[in-house]
Amino acid sequence: MGILKVARLGHPVLRRAADPVPPEALGTADTQRLIDDMIETMAEYDGVGLAAPQVHVSQRLVIYGVAANPRYPDAPPIPLTVLVNPRITPVGDEQEQDWEGCLSVPDLRGKVPRWAGLRVEALGRDGRLLRYTAEGFHARILQHELDHLDGKVYLDRMGSMESLAFLSEFQRYGLKRAD
Repeated sequence: MGILKVARLGHPVLRRAADPVPPEALGTADTQRLIDDMIETMAEYDGVGLAAPQVHVSQRLVIYGVAANPRYPDAPPIPLTVLVNPRITPVGDEQEQDWEGCLSVPDLRGKVPRWAGLRVEALGRDGRLLRYTAEGFHARILQHELDHLDGKVYLDRMGSMESLAFLSEFQRYGLKRAD
């Protein structure tokens, strides 16, 4: 396994729609190694999610999960999950605005509106169909990561740039997540 280089905003891979993963590719050593490397990379950077385009692979593949994470000490635990060719559908009309950051847009934070609840459908790492709902922070992570699969970053979703802050200022002035 290895830690992968994270693409930063400006790299073209972050601004194009990712290609679907052929279901038969899940059985290959290359795809399984990519998943393992993405998991290791996410852990190295204390992330809660990572999309394949962020590691220079234009495929519709996402990993996410929250365990004891110093960047998100108050976040509820979410099991490590692998999603292949995911689709999400909002549940209801409620949206929540909260702070987000991104490994591909380092050292910045901003408030982003997201759907409060989602239905998720995807293939898992083993190729089995996954269907579930996600709410709150869980739903936010999913929307953030799936945006990467469509060539978007959280800055594109911000209603106003007034909340955009460097991480050092975000921490210095005590800006908090709105849980």
